[in-house]
Amino acid sequence: MNISACKTQTFQNRDLTIDLNCKGNNEYAKVSFPIKYGLFSKFETSDYIFEFNLNHEIRHAKSKKKTWPHPSEWLKRTKGNDWIYYSTGGYSGVFEALGEYYLPNLMYPTNSLIGGKPFKDHEIDLIVRNWHQIISNLPDKGMPDRFSRWIRAIKLKTPENLERKAQKLFDISGARVTVMPPDARHVDYNIIPLTISDGCLYKCRFCKVKNKKKFFVRSQKNIDGQIARLKNLYGKDIINFNALFLGEHDALNTPLELILNTAQKAYEKFNFQTSYMKKSFLFMFGSADSFLNTGTAFFEALDSLPFQTFINIGLESYDKATLDLLGKPLSRKKVGFAFKKVQAVNDSCPNIETTCNFVMDETLPDSHYEALMTLIRQNAARTRPKGSIYLSPLKFGSPSRQVLYDFYKLKALSRFPTFLYLIQRL
Repeated sequence: MNISACKTQTFQNRDLTIDLNCKGNNEYAKVSFPIKYGLFSKFETSDYIFEFNLNHEIRHAKSKKKTWPHPSEWLKRTKGNDWIYYSTGGYSGVFEALGEYYLPNLMYPTNSLIGGKPFKDHEIDLIVRNWHQIISNLPDKGMPDRFSRWIRAIKLKTPENLERKAQKLFDISGARVTVMPPDARHVDYNIIPLTISDGCLYKCRFCKVKNKKKFFVRSQKNIDGQIARLKNLYGKDIINFNALFLGEHDALNTPLELILNTAQKAYEKFNFQTSYMKKSFLFMFGSADSFLNTGTAFFEALDSLPFQTFINIGLESYDKATLDLLGKPLSRKKVGFAFKKVQAVNDSCPNIETTCNFVMDETLPDSHYEALMTLIRQNAARTRPKGSIYLSPLKFGSPSRQVLYDFYKLKALSRFPTFLYLIQRL
């Protein structure tokens, strides 16, 4: 696609405005006002604004009615065919908690401590349930042919069609991505998932999002097949993507040469170099053991790839009693070594940021929080701009004032950027 030659075209009558080939922001930003990314088309009526990707699939929607909760809030449909409602949440409070100005409200149970229940709102529910009926009622005559063709094309993308396409996405890798790295927030979770290994090293008792599969590495043939099928599935809209997620739950435990080769190959096959979106991003999970077993040469090679890379390490606790309670087969000593190495990698690799997860819950012993403070304050001589600490509430669907209070107290004392980990699936 020749982006420079792609000009916005507009049709307007008394009841309807259509804008084809809109150009949104081409770089992800932290801003406290509504912003849309990539190339898209949209229509606007007296009641609604709907936006569509380059495959004619609905991607954003909002109502203009007075009963809509807030004029700066909107719905987003994900590649996994979930609807997410983005609320302001008071802006500053959301930014302090999540590092983003908008709060994703999810339709499925998660570990969120903030947010309401927007999907029970009548206007929001109306769009989620009836968006295709609203589209079906649009006229597709009495306008230039290019606009008529576009209206007919978006009408073909029915809820059933989109659900089948989402299932194809899951089938390519063998399963749905049940949890995305918290750092994927930097690209609004707009990722291409590529599975290079399945399962994880540990089968911790507390974990609700990882599967029970034994860890094993995918073959190069399987990975190459995924790349080809993903490129076909994302179709024309792939130009709007610049972020790769190497899955599943411990990609860092995969042979290191396979990681490097796969990342470079995906960058080229997905044409990230010509993406409408600036920069390219790589996300993956790692365990304490896989991280500690990875040598300096790998991080140097990874740092030289054309990505800004984020590696998220699940440490969970620096307290042995808590680790045992969680069923996490790690020693306090190993967690400490891993945390120290995280800082070394962050200091030496400008294109890599390694981040850490720790759990939160009112039932955890005081020793868990005392040990955590040792890591994120006492042992850190200065404030650090890299190496975000993500605190993940253990309970799903059970917001807790006490846990939220504990979070803000820890955040105020931490010498690292510290945020809540809102678990999202693709």
